[in-house]
Amino acid sequence: MELKSIALTIPDGSNIVLGQSHFIKTVEDLYEILVGTSPHVKFGIAFCEASGPCLVRVIGNDPGLQEVAVQNAVAIGAGHSFIIVMKEAFPINFLNAIKQCQEVCTIYCATANPVEVVIAETQQGRGILGVIDGFSPQGVEDEEAIESRHEILRRFGYKL
Repeated sequence: MELKSIALTIPDGSNIVLGQSHFIKTVEDLYEILVGTSPHVKFGIAFCEASGPCLVRVIGNDPGLQEVAVQNAVAIGAGHSFIIVMKEAFPINFLNAIKQCQEVCTIYCATANPVEVVIAETQQGRGILGVIDGFSPQGVEDEEAIESRHEILRRFGYKL
């Protein structure tokens, strides 16, 4: 096992929330929590899938923040981790709702301060220290993968 430190990118005026989750539905549920709590928040969310195609799933309402979230998620590369990069809002206004999200297991931090994430890497993949869950992402979702995600959620009965 190898330990590494990853410095996260946090744009000026932004905050991040870093956590652990367990299901592909996480990106859509976190999206709904953020816009449902504040329609004015600007954000990007990236979720590292830990099985199947092992993609970084991405959603948000600000393309620049989505890009930063993807960059951070790819750098961390830990299965079932998620990162939210937000502007025009503070994490404190969202944390209770995020913690109540049925897929969320852990919140590691919520801050505007510089962050380094200590990860462990094994032959299986990467995990945020103390948690190694699944495999490292194999890429970032494209339009076909987005459609597949929507299709899977509807097939499972989680979305209309």
